[in-house]
Amino acid sequence: MSNAVKPQAARAPQKPMGQPHTPALETAELVGRHLAFGWWTILIFLTIGLVLEGLHGLKIQSYLGVHQETRRLMWTLAHAHGTLLGVLNLGFAYTLGVIVRWPEKSRNFASVLLRAATLLMPAGFFLGGLFTYSGDPGLGILLVPVGGILLFIAVFAAAKAAGRSRQ
Repeated sequence: MSNAVKPQAARAPQKPMGQPHTPALETAELVGRHLAFGWWTILIFLTIGLVLEGLHGLKIQSYLGVHQETRRLMWTLAHAHGTLLGVLNLGFAYTLGVIVRWPEKSRNFASVLLRAATLLMPAGFFLGGLFTYSGDPGLGILLVPVGGILLFIAVFAAAKAAGRSRQ
């Protein structure tokens, strides 16, 4: 008999044991999601701001021309709202870690609404400026009030939870 090592049959990879379902773990995941989303949003909209500054500095007429005032305003609003909503996501992440008695359903609902508003409001301003009609923004501007309503509900839920946590 030889002392050769017999190859073992290939084993199917075992699924790692799932982490237990705990509120603290879910809160930590949500905090991480808003931190990443907030920082990436800020980076994207600060980059857009640099591009807008470049268009201004290079005197690009499709941005600076007399008939492009609406486009310039809409794109500036997209940049400003996007950046500030990114910062608001960072504040929301902080709030999640501080408010311990925020019901999970309300907390997750506010989270989804805030992220949706962060996408819809700047997108509405940007699309409204992409296609303008005789000084009026394009139809993309209709996303802005939808995003604004979602933002209002998310902020209301956070304010209500913050008030409840002091009791």
